[in-house]
Amino acid sequence: MQRARKLARVGAVACLALAVYAVFAGKLEAPDVAAGALVAAAVGYLFADFTVSEPSKLANPARWANLLLLAARYFTLDETRAHASLIWKILNPRARLRPAIVKVPYSLESEYAIAAVAILVTNTPGTAVVDVDEGEKAFYVHWVDAKTLDAEEARSAISKLYEEYCRRVFD
Repeated sequence: MQRARKLARVGAVACLALAVYAVFAGKLEAPDVAAGALVAAAVGYLFADFTVSEPSKLANPARWANLLLLAARYFTLDETRAHASLIWKILNPRARLRPAIVKVPYSLESEYAIAAVAILVTNTPGTAVVDVDEGEKAFYVHWVDAKTLDAEEARSAISKLYEEYCRRVFD
């Protein structure tokens, strides 16, 4: 049983590594796929114990659908809005920025979900996670134009939507 679980984890990580390789290589010719498969197998063997605890989660289509929805929303709507807003504030001489570090609580359990939300917040223009306090279950976020200092209001404005998606993908 233990060997089967290890093999499932290795296979899951190898498949993910091969998919990432294929996306970045940009072509699927036989020599490239063969080299990618060898490297992916090595990556799977070396990193399976660190990266995947439940390989069955990777086979869940609902998780993948939620990941695709999150990516589509984030890269089209959220990023566009954040860039446009920040550009307007930079170019408008009368705009008053209110930079602050705000405490933003989270309710996630999975380390992957917590890391994903922190990455999404940091990649969004105007916000950056500067600390994650696992004891308090809170991010400390530098917000270039803080609309509020209230923790729950900041959570609603900054990370709540990402938490909901990441919970469905990773938890």
